[in-house]
Amino acid sequence: MEFTDRVLKCIDCGAEFIFTAGEQLFFHDKQFTNDPKRCKQCKAKRASSSGRARTETRTTCSECGTATTVPFKPTQGRPVLCRSCFQKQPGKASASGAKPEILYPATAALSPTREPGGGGLDPS
Repeated sequence: MEFTDRVLKCIDCGAEFIFTAGEQLFFHDKQFTNDPKRCKQCKAKRASSSGRARTETRTTCSECGTATTVPFKPTQGRPVLCRSCFQKQPGKASASGAKPEILYPATAALSPTREPGGGGLDPS
């Protein structure tokens, strides 16, 4: 397939920009179906400002009374915890959102007959 340079118009600033044959080949190889809509300058500006600003709210921890900031606006009547108090709570997910890993004593891990759930090897 033969590609030739094309002139496109930026939807942000209205300036014309060239969609080169090499860029078209790249789009074709990646199976992109739409032509670019922004010039390189507007695309760079949009990419640098795309990080949404998180609202940080100053508040006091309901558990320990320490001044802290939280990435949300607290709701009336609901407790707000600092990071350390939140992580101390049993049964809560870790900060990464993953479920907490269950750790067993080293002796239980070494003994096949003492595996949790009774799924160990039968010694007889």
